[in-house]
Amino acid sequence: MPLTFNHPINQWMILILGRILYHAAMKFLESNPLSPSKSSPRWRFPSARLLSRLLGASLALLCMSCALAQPSASEQSLSFDEWVEGLRAEALGLGIRAETLEALSTLEAPLAKVLEYDNSQPEFVQTFTRYLNLRVTARQVERGQALLDEHSALLAEVQAKYNVQPHYLAAFWAIESNFGSATGGFSVLQALATLAYDPRRAQFFRDQLITALRILDAGHISAERMTGSWAGAMGQLQFMPSVFFSYGVDGDGDGRIDIWNSLPDIFHSAANFLSQSGWRGDERWGREVLLPPDFDFSLAGVAERRSLEAWRVLGVRQVSGAALPTADMDASVILPAGADGPAFLAYNNYRATLAYNPSTFYALTVGHLADRFTGSGPIQRMPVNEQAMSLADVKELQELLNLAGFDSGEPDGRVGRQTRSAIRAYQEREHLRTDAYASKALLDRLRSGRE
Repeated sequence: MPLTFNHPINQWMILILGRILYHAAMKFLESNPLSPSKSSPRWRFPSARLLSRLLGASLALLCMSCALAQPSASEQSLSFDEWVEGLRAEALGLGIRAETLEALSTLEAPLAKVLEYDNSQPEFVQTFTRYLNLRVTARQVERGQALLDEHSALLAEVQAKYNVQPHYLAAFWAIESNFGSATGGFSVLQALATLAYDPRRAQFFRDQLITALRILDAGHISAERMTGSWAGAMGQLQFMPSVFFSYGVDGDGDGRIDIWNSLPDIFHSAANFLSQSGWRGDERWGREVLLPPDFDFSLAGVAERRSLEAWRVLGVRQVSGAALPTADMDASVILPAGADGPAFLAYNNYRATLAYNPSTFYALTVGHLADRFTGSGPIQRMPVNEQAMSLADVKELQELLNLAGFDSGEPDGRVGRQTRSAIRAYQEREHLRTDAYASKALLDRLRSGRE
């Protein structure tokens, strides 16, 4: 039977072969460095030639697969069972044992519930007020303080090794899994397969699924016990497989990394990830502040970093009214609810928190809960009657901004950097406060301007 490159299965085989060759090239590079050394001052030309051939072949095959069909079109032309068999072939080519891949036989058709959750994430449809109030309660604060006392020896050991303060580790633990009581009831393999088969973020989740199979292959956990969230986040830390694979630590020394059940593994792994993400153990995450009446809201956001002294000169003060502390630190002004909500100065550890979850709401909530564990009070300037923006509202806002000449990108119902830039540009033209905040009031104004 002649080989026809326009058949979707053949396209996938080309893509898989290209990926296998690419991984082989990377493995070869690890064991055969091309850089000169004192013991070998000349470049290793034979290694370079072989590496270039491996990379060239892999890139050629990858480019061929892209040229033959769009990835989403190729992927969706396969049935789910065909797609799983392609995944199995790729994993075998990457060295994962056939016995481990028997776990793929248990996969069912894509789960509708996973796709439903993927389109209604709380960071996009909740207000900051509701997001915070669901996660920071008097009961959670009391429980966290009790658990900090109960596990003080282990947490002190972890702090000594990674320089991450215990009250922050407890805050991550609380928000990720309610101190281990809510780790998610989904099969990680099933959830990741559902999201990898869906075209929206297929490659990201396919890579996560391959990594999850590597974790099984290494014997850290069994497939039936590898449970997590609808998005494939695992265990009490809610680590994605790639984070587990790169930063997981065997804290109890039993030869396995178990972030589902072992507190030493859980705390060592979380602290290792934060430390590697730039956490500073002698600094706090940030603080609530007061902005001056004439504050230039275009300076808000993580892209703008200034020294504490520079913010002090601009009139930013502690929420108590006192001057900002004197310290050699950079900070950004964060406005989670727009100009009428609370303002925060976020320091380096806030940015490290974003490596764990790139949500403004999440990072602020982790920091605030950690503060509450050490006796700080509630946020003082929470907004009143904050109105939620649904995905449909945000999509309409984006469409109206585009029609008005402000490019917010393809309307998708999610407020990202391009949408915020478009909002700010519109606010500048209309002589509004340039807080780049997507609100019901802004949507109503754009609607009225179209009438």
